[in-house]
Amino acid sequence: MLEEVERWLATRSWSVADRPLHRILAAKQRTGQSVSVVLPALNEEETVGDIVAAVRRDLVRQVPLVDEIVVVDSGSTDHTSEVAAAAGARVVHRDDILPRLPAVPGKGEVLWRSLLVTGGDIVCFVDADLREFSSDFVSGIVGPLLTDPDVDLVKAMYDRPLLTGPEEPGAGRTAGQGGRVTELMARPLLNMHWPQLAGFVQPLGGEYAARRSLLEQLPFPVGYGVELGMLVDALHLVGLDALAQVDVGVRKHRHQDGQALGRMAAAIYRTAQLRLARGHLVRPSLTQFERGADGFEPRTYSVDTEERPPMAEIAEYAHRRVA
Repeated sequence: MLEEVERWLATRSWSVADRPLHRILAAKQRTGQSVSVVLPALNEEETVGDIVAAVRRDLVRQVPLVDEIVVVDSGSTDHTSEVAAAAGARVVHRDDILPRLPAVPGKGEVLWRSLLVTGGDIVCFVDADLREFSSDFVSGIVGPLLTDPDVDLVKAMYDRPLLTGPEEPGAGRTAGQGGRVTELMARPLLNMHWPQLAGFVQPLGGEYAARRSLLEQLPFPVGYGVELGMLVDALHLVGLDALAQVDVGVRKHRHQDGQALGRMAAAIYRTAQLRLARGHLVRPSLTQFERGADGFEPRTYSVDTEERPPMAEIAEYAHRRVA
């Protein structure tokens, strides 16, 4: 391992226990910074309410750490919006944000648009499909941004057990086997091309917090490449020592099937490829196979290649800041 990464692991990798909540709150009150929590959501009625309720109970009512909880619904057909609102979140629909620019499907698109409807100096992103959620996920990754002015982005790190049986109490789980795309695609890419980022335990994790002043300068891949793209771009913009990670324990969530993971991996590879050689185009599609009545049938999917520009370049965002 690079000596620089070993040093970074010793100085920029922490546990949630390293910053007690009272210390984080004191830093927030001293610096006057505000905190927004954003949950991108698509058909997550089973889990989004519990996450919102936990953050609201622990970090809004009991301790005034979080200033707003915003769920950005990207077109749910279930009761995600109603459940989130009932739990205490402000719900905004993706298509209502920046309507002059038609939205495209993808998680990164939702995160990018969320900057226009939140006001926090620190923005904390949390996936809406987490089960057995703990508010430590939020306080853990927000903490260093409040206590350490040199830190600009913090990723959560955690164990990701892989469900091996029916999703019910007592079902089998294989410890540490979640994050298959991380191990098979993202980690090799980072180690080979951006070895300074090799110390991140969960580079693709959906739980991270960053200063708005950084986020508004970054382009956002519209799809699954957003996490890798953000890490790489932040490294180039602010340097390794401005990035950090915090151990928050265990993350349990819904796992996707192999073909969905393949499409995710393709988007992540495309995001990396664009950053390695801008303008060197490759075929932005992926063919997979499903068994049909007449044997294996090809299914070709387009791979996310569009990116949104830094939010600071959007006229509506600049106008809002002036107003």
